[in-house]
This record gives sequence, structure tokens and C-alpha cells, in this order.
Amino acid sequence: KVLLKGRTSFIIAHRLSTIKSCDKILYIGDRSILEEGSHDELIAKKGLYHHLYTAQTVETGLVAVR
Repeated sequence: KVLLKGRTSFIIAHRLSTIKSCDKILYIGDRSILEEGSHDELIAKKGLYHHLYTAQTVETGLVAVR
């Protein structure tokens, strides 16, 4: 967080817990942006990001998102 503070940075991640605290998340698939928003906004939409995040949290034994 300290290294990225006050900077625009692009982080490519497969493990969504890595980007959970980012200001803006772009969910990209099939060469286009499918969803965008903060972690909380994307979870609330219950779309693709929510589905993948929930699958990853169950897989790793973390608490699943409702």
C-alpha cells in the first residue's frame, strides 16, 4: 500500500484477495471490460466478480461472501 499511495498503478491478479483494497477494479474477459467498481460495489452487483471471488474464498477456506 505504501509503494502505491498517490500513484496510478495497474495490478494484474488471478487471486482476487490481492486486489480487494484497490480503489477501482476492472474485471476483464474476452478482450473487454465486463465489470468495474470497488470490491464492495462488485460484490453487491452479484455478477462475474462476485461469483469468482466467492469460489476463491470457498476454495481457500476463507469466509464466503453473502
